[in-house]
Amino acid sequence: MSVEGRVKVSYAFPNGDRYEGECCTSASGVMMRSGTGRHISANGLKYTGEWHEDKMHGRGTLQHPSGALYEGEFKDGVYHGAGTYTFPDGSTYKGHFHENKLEGEGVFSDARGLLWTGQFHGKAALGLKMQHNI
Repeated sequence: MSVEGRVKVSYAFPNGDRYEGECCTSASGVMMRSGTGRHISANGLKYTGEWHEDKMHGRGTLQHPSGALYEGEFKDGVYHGAGTYTFPDGSTYKGHFHENKLEGEGVFSDARGLLWTGQFHGKAALGLKMQHNI
């Protein structure tokens, strides 16, 4: 099926990865993931969402074999924009990402359910405030 130059494919890569979704042909004649699709790597990493020029780009969900989960925006294959990252221990960060790093206003909920709000800058989060439920 072809939509706007895209075709739906089901492809198994030589390394054991699998992709099901939309593709298009580049100007050089190479078939690239473009549109929506699901990629499952041989090591258990799963991405479902939007693709552009063979990279995760747009909205999507990335499940890691460790149990970590990212739901949100991607740009050129990395977390970029608004999203939620759930760590294997159940703690979460909801906020902004810039090139795979926590960046800007966000909320961190630890494994006990305590909420921390403030500005995040990569691994630094100076001036966080804990939300009290009284």
